[in-house]
Amino acid sequence: MTRVCLLGEAEHNLQYELLSRETAREALATYDLTRPFENAIALRTVSVGAAVSLLNDLDWYLTRFVDEALVQEPSVSDIEWLSRSLATQLRNGDVEPAETAEFCKIYGLERTDAADGDADDGDASDDAPAPAGGPTYRLVEPLYVRRTDGELPAYDLRDVDDTVVVRVTEAEFS
Repeated sequence: MTRVCLLGEAEHNLQYELLSRETAREALATYDLTRPFENAIALRTVSVGAAVSLLNDLDWYLTRFVDEALVQEPSVSDIEWLSRSLATQLRNGDVEPAETAEFCKIYGLERTDAADGDADDGDASDDAPAPAGGPTYRLVEPLYVRRTDGELPAYDLRDVDDTVVVRVTEAEFS
């Protein structure tokens, strides 16, 4: 199954903004929503085509409340994500899965503790449940890198718990 993850802009509570609007709420109603990162919403679709179609349906809301829309397609990678633009090119047949790996954006993944009050995504009214059974995480400072000889450079912008790799188009990389 293909995964979609919407990363909210810092000044908006993404879950509230999407689910408080009828059209977005109806578009998302058939999906089981999760919250993998602070101020993010994720869901599963049946294919990269369905993922891109959903993002197109939500475009008005994505423009206003979403910092980035990511797609994870198992035929490309089980651990790396695709930018919306790259997922669209893949769906349209403009690129092959093997051609998507060169240009990447690596986010640092930082653990937050919602109980201590230090983890604030910009909206104190965020009452969405944290992921069950564990800590919450936020994505920080993306590092743009180019894969050479099959290897990605290490994330070195700050100390982080882990990283999230997003494959991007050459235009997004520039």
